[in-house]
Amino acid sequence: GSFFRLCERDVSSSLRLTRNTDLKRGNGLCTKPQESPKAPSDSYSHRVPLHKPTEWERKILVWSGRFKKEEEIPEAVSFEMLDTAKNKIRIKVSYLMIALTLAGCVVMIAEGKKAIKRQESLTSVNLEKKAHLREEAATKAKAE
Repeated sequence: GSFFRLCERDVSSSLRLTRNTDLKRGNGLCTKPQESPKAPSDSYSHRVPLHKPTEWERKILVWSGRFKKEEEIPEAVSFEMLDTAKNKIRIKVSYLMIALTLAGCVVMIAEGKKAIKRQESLTSVNLEKKAHLREEAATKAKAE
């Protein structure tokens, strides 16, 4: 019993100390009051690092639609602008590859249908090649 009384005294004295240091108590927890954000000082200026684009990066900036001509591109651009342009180009290239794959599939389907109309199949083509090779082997054997 006396132990709990001592703990209560310590807790109550520590609460008095925290009240004096402007700590707010909410939901059983002590939290510091929110401080107002400090205004940026004049001596510190936040600058985005810039990058001088290469010729290839200049073409990417034009192809992505960021600039109309290479002459409009400034001497230095931000990395964020360059990354955005590269991502746009990646998306365009992936769409192009999807379109080419679909076009190739359509062409192969059309060629397959034409081959069926000619009564042509892989099996018949392979049998013809083997028969031709046998004939050549037989003529070489007779010639020797």
